[in-house]
Amino acid sequence: MTTTGPGAPETKARLPALDALRGIVVVLMALDHCRDYFSAYPYPPTDLDQASVALFLTRWITHFCAPVFVLLAGTSAWLHAANGGLDRRALQRFLVSRGLWIVFLELTWNSVMWRFDLHGIQLQVLWALGMSMLFLALLLWLPRAAIIAIGAAIVIGHHGLDGLHASDFGAEDSPAALGYSLLHEFHFIRSANGFEFGIIYPLLPWIGVMALGYGLGPVFAQPAAVRDRRLLQLGLAALLLFALLRLANGYGDPQHWAVNARGAVFTALGWLNASKYPPSLIYLTMTLGPALLLLSRLDHWRGRLATIVTTFGRVPMFFYLLHVPLIHLGSLAARYILFGPAAFSGERPDDLPASYEPSLLPVYGAWFIVLVLLYPLCRWFGDYKRRHRDQTWLSYL
Repeated sequence: MTTTGPGAPETKARLPALDALRGIVVVLMALDHCRDYFSAYPYPPTDLDQASVALFLTRWITHFCAPVFVLLAGTSAWLHAANGGLDRRALQRFLVSRGLWIVFLELTWNSVMWRFDLHGIQLQVLWALGMSMLFLALLLWLPRAAIIAIGAAIVIGHHGLDGLHASDFGAEDSPAALGYSLLHEFHFIRSANGFEFGIIYPLLPWIGVMALGYGLGPVFAQPAAVRDRRLLQLGLAALLLFALLRLANGYGDPQHWAVNARGAVFTALGWLNASKYPPSLIYLTMTLGPALLLLSRLDHWRGRLATIVTTFGRVPMFFYLLHVPLIHLGSLAARYILFGPAAFSGERPDDLPASYEPSLLPVYGAWFIVLVLLYPLCRWFGDYKRRHRDQTWLSYL
């Protein structure tokens, strides 16, 4: 069985469906980051008063990435212990070491690669993964049923905190305000000297998702037919909850849907326009439900495309660490080719000339090029890991 999500280890046997699902989400993740770097729209891609259907869906489809990563990281922890015969203490040591390593990568490599400078830190998906592993290590003192109950309570109940804001706890840089934001609120600070600190992924709901992922682990120890049936049932239950919550249009997301003056299509898209920072209950049911349904069928996926996608899914951390600097460098090169030195004359590094026209065409072109460039590297590294299973350091990538 595989136990890799960013930061999880390689084990003796693999479940192709898990690798395939991870491959799908890392490929979608690259699309999202190409959109970030290759097409700067003057409004958010989820602003249904301005965004096109294509722009909205280009952003929306990538919402699946973070929830799947975190859920499967929890599942991976259970599988790692089951496959390796680890007791609770050994699994806790594993989670702590991997969690601290992933947080270190977020604070160092990832923060620098996003910006190519040392003037900011953004706590994003690696932060959420690593810290959730540390919290899962603490939860392992409890029975598995209690871990599932806590995970469900967090995922379902954290919406109740939406009425509280960091500003209720004092100044934006006060310990109390920052502490609350680390748990439950998107927070961004720019100091007088230009240093930027962003809490992009508040932790509380991601801890709940990882706990549920751990609880899901035993499903993958069951015969394939039983496993697929359970995954199908869970996926349908999540989607049913999503539909009921959206119909009620109250609890589950601070962003309610409404009839859109642009027509029925944009009203329908409003159903999908759920809050990610932090991930709402509606956001999580909307993404994890289809992911579980897909997971119940991926064992039967064959062909060249399946092989390519699965190759990416076997080395998700390796892919993650390489794709951001590659996309960033590519965007800088494209800007220089198109606009010359004028592309870098703004007050901020991401300022673009007035002649720039946003378009999705360069986004999808860059996405294709990035995948083509990364595929042979990921295939090589995946083969290297399989040939050198005895080298512990490889499990950190």
